[in-house]
Amino acid sequence: MAENYYEAKHFIEDISLYFEQMGLPRMAGRILGELLISDPPEQSMNDLCEVLQASKSSISTNTRLLDEMGLIERVPAPQPRQVAFRFAEGGWLVFMRMRLRLMASLHQIAEHGLELLQDEPPELRARLQEAHDMFSLIEDELPALLRRIEEQRGIT
Repeated sequence: MAENYYEAKHFIEDISLYFEQMGLPRMAGRILGELLISDPPEQSMNDLCEVLQASKSSISTNTRLLDEMGLIERVPAPQPRQVAFRFAEGGWLVFMRMRLRLMASLHQIAEHGLELLQDEPPELRARLQEAHDMFSLIEDELPALLRRIEEQRGIT
């Protein structure tokens, strides 16, 4: 039992470090890590505070962020006037679609930059051209991949 406890803690910290590398709060990653492996899947604010040794304000701020990202959702808690959280079904798909929208915005910005540099030598345009080409390909290919995942999982 103790070994599994430490493995779970390690998993939660791995998720938190990943989120931190993405520029997101480490606590958001810790909450997500806990909700990915918790039993039961629904965890109250108090549960998260206790397990993660964090303040209610930190849990509240970061659960709001994760909810806005589509990764978790609020659900009624068994205790009156309490709220609980769980990993949202299809949460990774929502998260990836949000990232895709951000990449589409960067694609548009790169296009604008290329227009600004249209009369400049190709060497000067190369950095923006690389971004434009990469985000164009992602915009073309990622939606089909996400649809395939939804079909495989029976999500409509």
